[in-house]
Amino acid sequence: MKVFKYIFWVLYRIWFYILVGLPIIILFPILLVSIAKEAWYPLFFRIARVWAKIILVGMGFAYKIDREETPDRSKSYMFVANHTSMVDIMLMLVSVKNPFVFVGKAELSKIPLFGFFYKRTCILVDRSSAKSRQAVFLRAQRRLKTGVSICIFPEGGVPEEHIDLDTFKDGAFRLAINHQIPVVPITFADNKKRFSYTFFSGGPGRMRVKMHKFISTEGLTIKETRELNDASREIIFNQLQAFKK
Repeated sequence: MKVFKYIFWVLYRIWFYILVGLPIIILFPILLVSIAKEAWYPLFFRIARVWAKIILVGMGFAYKIDREETPDRSKSYMFVANHTSMVDIMLMLVSVKNPFVFVGKAELSKIPLFGFFYKRTCILVDRSSAKSRQAVFLRAQRRLKTGVSICIFPEGGVPEEHIDLDTFKDGAFRLAINHQIPVVPITFADNKKRFSYTFFSGGPGRMRVKMHKFISTEGLTIKETRELNDASREIIFNQLQAFKK
């Protein structure tokens, strides 16, 4: 029986990469056009949402999104969520309809095909470099001025399997305060169980998403960054505990 499980997990992972790569190959010309100008980013974002849905449905994930509040299409936000899986990116894309830009690890740009578009549409950060982290603020500021939102996984990486939620870095919250945009905490409940970074694990099933009430940053100053950080983390942590019941 264990042998069959291992065979399934190997094939399941291979199928995932096929689902990631095949739509990109098919849509390559359109994707190239959509990233030619920054002003055309909303077109790329719409295509990315379709790509994400193909992957989630193709992997057998039945996602359910519960929104306590719905983002206004005319406003910018800071979306933050817990990070546990390779499919967090896809689930974020289907959960949020407002065009947003990911701030993500520079290492992902090395992934064949996916990385080509990733590094041209996302804000890359090398977390080991103070200079790189500072550059993120400048790029994020420029993108926010174009009317898009920003998405950051504030744990700064995927925590070890036994950790429900790691500490949050302050970057996302400083940016939100600087630009006086609301923080939108989002909780992903089942991603680690469905498709974690542990190779021999996972499988089809439900994926629950909770988009919480927005946290206003109006009138906040940089001195209150830690309070905003703690408030956001507490909301996500409490929801993770509630999902376990």
